[in-house]
Amino acid sequence: MAPLTTGIAHLVAAFFSEKQRRGVVSSASAAPAGITATGGVISDYSDGPAVYRAHVFASTGSFAVSAVTGTGLVEYLVVAGGGGGGSAGGGGGAGGFRTNVPGTPGNHTTTTAFPVSTSPGTYSISVGGGGAGTAAGYPSTGATGTNSSFGPITSNGGGGGASGAGGGPAPGVAGGSGGGAGRDAGSSPGGASTSVTTPSPWSGPSTQGNIGGTSYPGGGGGQTAGGGGGAGGAGIDGGRYDISNPATYSQGGAGISMNITGITTHYAGGGGGGQYPGPTIPAADVRIGGSGVGGSGGNSTGSPPTISATNGVYSTGSGGGGSGGPSSGGLLAANGGSGIVVVRYQIASLTATAKATGGLISFFGGKTIHTFTSSGTFVNTSGAPLSVEYVVVAGGGSGGTDDGGGGGAGGYLTSTTTVSPSPVSVQVGSGGAGSGAAPTYGNNGTPSYFGTPITATGGGTGGNSESAANAPGSPGGSGGGGGGGGAGTFPGGSGTPGQGNPGASGGNGGSPTYSGGGGGGAGSAGSGFSGGAGVQLPSTFRNPVSQSTPTGGGLGTPGPGSTYFWVAGGGGGTRDGGAGGAGGGGGGFAGGGGVAGVGNPGRQNTGSGGGGGGDSSPTTSYGGNGGSGIVIIAYPS
Repeated sequence: MAPLTTGIAHLVAAFFSEKQRRGVVSSASAAPAGITATGGVISDYSDGPAVYRAHVFASTGSFAVSAVTGTGLVEYLVVAGGGGGGSAGGGGGAGGFRTNVPGTPGNHTTTTAFPVSTSPGTYSISVGGGGAGTAAGYPSTGATGTNSSFGPITSNGGGGGASGAGGGPAPGVAGGSGGGAGRDAGSSPGGASTSVTTPSPWSGPSTQGNIGGTSYPGGGGGQTAGGGGGAGGAGIDGGRYDISNPATYSQGGAGISMNITGITTHYAGGGGGGQYPGPTIPAADVRIGGSGVGGSGGNSTGSPPTISATNGVYSTGSGGGGSGGPSSGGLLAANGGSGIVVVRYQIASLTATAKATGGLISFFGGKTIHTFTSSGTFVNTSGAPLSVEYVVVAGGGSGGTDDGGGGGAGGYLTSTTTVSPSPVSVQVGSGGAGSGAAPTYGNNGTPSYFGTPITATGGGTGGNSESAANAPGSPGGSGGGGGGGGAGTFPGGSGTPGQGNPGASGGNGGSPTYSGGGGGGAGSAGSGFSGGAGVQLPSTFRNPVSQSTPTGGGLGTPGPGSTYFWVAGGGGGTRDGGAGGAGGGGGGFAGGGGVAGVGNPGRQNTGSGGGGGGDSSPTTSYGGNGGSGIVIIAYPS
């Protein structure tokens, strides 16, 4: 990106930078920014006397500025993907956290204003994915999360948690925040938080996170790994669990709470460390992730059953939990949460008054639109019944592992209903997590609902080739594709009537052989190793300001014939000896098939299926995660 060249822009930036340092004004609240721009999901809201427009990016795209008539100053939040947890190991570190919003806690905030202009005009947005939790034992580590960026402002992915119980050192991995150390007989350090520089004239903050926790240094039972570092605090060191006196240790470092989107949200909490071996730990004492968004650590010796690690929350950059023990016992470390980028600026006023609360609120075509990218509550505040149009998309299923079928899309529902003046619960389903080592299945997506009567079913997971019992695709909103390989042809899973379609068959009878079938989409069934087509959102919800780029970064994805706003495409299956099958719907961007490694994930907030994992190794060729769902509600303004 070329630096700004106009002297006026530099003078404006310097003026507001100095005012901000003195606490007089924020970078975007002194006056309307006078910006006309597109990209991301839009949220228009008031915060005290200021009125803001936020562009919320859950996937990679562009913030495109077409006109600037005022200050041109924006505030941003850039959070990278969180790190994956380790096996018998440390929690994943949170993705790097950087912002210029005044008053944000922690040392990750700059006082430098960020002016935008029509030259260059388009600012690239990258949103990092969460790192996969490791499925192997010592000395492996969870994967580092992927970087996120807004133009020159880059945040580093969270460091992976180390795997332990191998008799040697198990230090956490460095990252935006460092991963926790794995359990060992000594005391290994947590990963460091890496610093980052930003070119002039923007001067973003150089710090972005905290270190991971160390492992417990002694022998005997009750040892724990370290928690992953968070944006708001270091990961907590490991310790020896005493059921009669539970202590605070191995927890993920705290995240940071912000209201940059109009909804107060926790971001960048570290993942909790795992327990291995040791006494039974009550569920209430499991090593939790930081600030409620990092994944919880697992416990290898609970009886009855073992407590599993949990994933970091998507679109928060949180770390995944470390598992309690080696993956050979079915104790999988958890994945980090994907990151997020938000750009906001002050506008003169709202164009209408909302008749309800909940979600990201915008105004288009004479309608008020509430977009839920995560779970919440819709409250009709008008005092009378409110007729609404809705779209409910569930989370997509994960792709299968090792010659895996593509994940099925989450169920898709759209219609109208009447909402009384009372709260309505809204759940936005998460995408199914990839399974890790074969022959275990992946995971179906989670249901989404707008009040429990209106519930979309999560997408089915793709099958795999390592076990005939797990080779068929599983049913769901749309069914997962059948796995490749094995002896025979394996069917795809069925779809839910009125919500989706079946996945395609996989197996060794096709051409080429050992190809996983494509997952079903909301618009059509999987076909061969290609995912089924998605559907285009109703015209009510196609606000051009939120139109996505070919890589994402808006509402839905591109589709056939240069159309936009497509959701719920099926994931592509593995194609042995060639490129993976294309994802369906959204122009092939809804999910893709892997060949020699991890299948591609579905896009967040599209309900698309994940791609099938490749065939090079049953322990490393995982299916891609499904994309999270979305709930959108509209009514006359």
